[in-house]
Amino acid sequence: MASLFSKNKVVGKVVDLPIEEIQANPAQPRMEFDAYELIGLSESIRQNGLLQPITVRKLEEGGYELISGERRLRASKLARFSTIHAIVVESSEEQSAVFALLENIQRQDLNCFEQARGIKKLMECWHVTQEETARRLGIAQSTLANKLRLLGLDREVQDCIVSQKLSERHARALLQVGKEKRLSVAQLVAQRHYSVVQTEDYIARMTAKDAATAARQRNRFIVKDVRIFLNTVDKAIDLMKQAGVDAQASTVKGEEYIEYNIRIPLKKREKESA
Repeated sequence: MASLFSKNKVVGKVVDLPIEEIQANPAQPRMEFDAYELIGLSESIRQNGLLQPITVRKLEEGGYELISGERRLRASKLARFSTIHAIVVESSEEQSAVFALLENIQRQDLNCFEQARGIKKLMECWHVTQEETARRLGIAQSTLANKLRLLGLDREVQDCIVSQKLSERHARALLQVGKEKRLSVAQLVAQRHYSVVQTEDYIARMTAKDAATAARQRNRFIVKDVRIFLNTVDKAIDLMKQAGVDAQASTVKGEEYIEYNIRIPLKKREKESA
């Protein structure tokens, strides 16, 4: 195996590497792999061999780190292969992360949350803005921003959306719901098989109802506060009467206001001095 670590003989060439010496890429955005698809790919590899080599980079401490070909590597393990065709490339840890993320982000079967996490990692690797990342990936900045917004959903909600096969648009609609209700709404949408339009309509009605309820609660608090204020004024009027001041108070209640009138007579000497 010493020759496999020889730069001149390995880099850029297809070689057979021991599968046990290949480590997973920590930047791999894909979290879920379809078991049935892996079994099918495994059987194909067993019958026909691996048609496309995986790509790896050599590690200083020994062994290799996978750059691209996670499904092919897993399927080869299922097929009980001890070695796998691989291309060894010269790559830094950061470049390896970028290559792995780029390969997976552009795969259509990557779910929207895996894509968003991959894009976020790319931004961190590149140390660039959303605008620059969108340019490098060849997508609109608004599209990129919408994907990143999905990471605002709790992981439990994300898992529900993925397991129930709801779409990215369903996920974006759930961002309009308060955090404490998102999971229950996602479960209801899945249970009732709501389309995106039905989901958006349900959330709009629910949000409007919640807003109306909140407004009523605020009004009750305001009325309560006003009553406390009026009671305070009434007590002040009583204190003035106890002190010999013939103070009078009256209220007029309208639909949008309460008018409170206080009449405090001046003493005779205060009138003369005035």
